[in-house]
Amino acid sequence: MSRVKTLQALFKRYRRPGDIVFAWALLAISLFLLSQLFDQTAYKKGAKLFAQPRFWPAVSLAMMSVFAAFHLLGSLLSERIDGRWREVLLWCASLEYAGWFIGYALLVPVTGYLPTTVFFALALSLRAGYRSLMALLSALAAAIVIVLLFKTFLQVKLPAGLIYDYLPDGLRQIMLNYF
Repeated sequence: MSRVKTLQALFKRYRRPGDIVFAWALLAISLFLLSQLFDQTAYKKGAKLFAQPRFWPAVSLAMMSVFAAFHLLGSLLSERIDGRWREVLLWCASLEYAGWFIGYALLVPVTGYLPTTVFFALALSLRAGYRSLMALLSALAAAIVIVLLFKTFLQVKLPAGLIYDYLPDGLRQIMLNYF
């Protein structure tokens, strides 16, 4: 009996208060995706059930919806813990980094890969709380190494920045090829 109480205490200790918000969101998303199944997948006449293009997505989305409903049921039946909205706000705060990435992706075609990577490496270092000269120089060096690795050694084709059009011809060609 003490083993069961230990497991209950352990479960209670590691439960999160925002669980019910997550459960509702997961159920809503899974039901929405399930509702789009017939518009987004095809039906092949004469094909066997398991070979239908919509069969396996239907199975996975149906199971996702069932398990999301079970998760919601478990969240509804469990005791309430204070701090639900604090946790949800913490989840939303993590979306800030998605915004940083979107900004980076939007700026690369305009300002070029090297200047944008250097700027965002330094800005994110400052945002994360690194203020020392050594930390900022390390971020700068990492950004330059990343650009050289991707553009020069791996020869990844990345969009040239529109800002490169204003450089002199020789320097422009170097920036387009290597940075």
